[in-house]
Amino acid sequence: MGTATAGISVASPATGTLPEQDPRVRDLKVERSENNLFVSMQLDLSELTLKSNREITYLPVLTFGERHLELPRVIVAGRNRYIQNLRHGDLSHGARLCRPGKVIDYSALIPYEQWMETATLSLFEDECGCGFNVVSHDRKDLAVLDFTPKVFKPAYAFVTPVAELVKTREARGSAYIDFPVNRTEIRPDYRRNPEELQKIRHTIDVLRSDADTRIVSVSIEGFASPEGPYANNERLAKGRTEALLGYVRGLYTFDASIMKSSWVAEDWAGLRRYVQSSDIAQKADILSILDMENLTPDAREWKLKSAYPEQYRFLLENVYPGLRHSDYAVEYIIRSYTNVEEIKAVMKSAPQKLSLHEMNVVAQSLEPGSDEYCEVFEVAVRMYPDDPVANLNAANIALGRDELERAAGYLAKAGNTPEATYARGIYAAKGGDYVEAVRLFDDASKAGVRQAAEAVAQLRELGLIE
Repeated sequence: MGTATAGISVASPATGTLPEQDPRVRDLKVERSENNLFVSMQLDLSELTLKSNREITYLPVLTFGERHLELPRVIVAGRNRYIQNLRHGDLSHGARLCRPGKVIDYSALIPYEQWMETATLSLFEDECGCGFNVVSHDRKDLAVLDFTPKVFKPAYAFVTPVAELVKTREARGSAYIDFPVNRTEIRPDYRRNPEELQKIRHTIDVLRSDADTRIVSVSIEGFASPEGPYANNERLAKGRTEALLGYVRGLYTFDASIMKSSWVAEDWAGLRRYVQSSDIAQKADILSILDMENLTPDAREWKLKSAYPEQYRFLLENVYPGLRHSDYAVEYIIRSYTNVEEIKAVMKSAPQKLSLHEMNVVAQSLEPGSDEYCEVFEVAVRMYPDDPVANLNAANIALGRDELERAAGYLAKAGNTPEATYARGIYAAKGGDYVEAVRLFDDASKAGVRQAAEAVAQLRELGLIE
């Protein structure tokens, strides 16, 4: 296992100021492996002189809060004290006995404990007189250790969404209205019509009852299934769509200008989507027939029916009923919100009413990185799952939490802005692909993302790149 050298900040833990340099201490190094701490230094006592019965003890000590650990001491003794120490042999374990006037190479190896991560290394000096009483005491702080894990912590480039001048939204749905065979009039109580018509009414009623919204358009597009003559299907699609539009118009007092309708005589596109996603026999051949747009609709239907009668009967009974549908869309405008507290309240009760810019207003009022701050961007991407800005900002939140799998999903829909390139560089770096990370950071930097150069410098300082 390799060693890690402490980033030594020469600062007093009490005041945060630089202590006086101790001229006696040179080449101080503090290194750690997984289980041990190694301290080495030169203690220059070449100018020290002592009376015969005097001695000085130099004691390195590690301290952090209430925790402390004494390292092996160095005892420098005058002539008589030196001899007495040798005779009695009562030196503490690991202590080193020396004469003054020398340069001492000091080293100590001790078991590493977590509290030492940011401990202070100090040198205590006690001078003893001949009566074994301490005549002076001194302490010098040599270093504040820093063995906190060195990890890549880039700055994130969030993007401010563009404010919407008008917040236009659309509520969409499909209704499957039952009509008598070959008829176009609406019968509200016929078969499943009560439930299907209720879907349309509910969509409109919810928006009409909301004081924050204003309906600006109601449109219905009707579809018929592609069996039988095309001309008759066109008549049915047009007549049934107009009947449904008239039914809705009769329920409300909308201006005629906002009511719109259109129709598709035969829903070949819907039929193709079903076949494409199915495991029906002869699937490829059936799809090739459906794609024969050079044929008239009636000729295409005959070819399908005659070539694959069994599959045609299955489609007619199980799929064609679902192709007779009315798609409705209600377009509406939501008022804007500017007050932060009001936006917070709306975010809790009806976040779909907010624009990305309004959500960003809330984010700017919160502490970056806090749970509440992160939640805003997660709500934003839930409300706007395909928006590049929402996905980019959500990716930044996920990257900050080292949730790389989630970040990858967001980055796939984050677009190709310089900020998105930078975020992909962070993703690469956190995944260990530093070559790709540097490439992306360089591209982002050239495009004006200032954080990119700082990210490269950080990778270099961590020794992850040259």
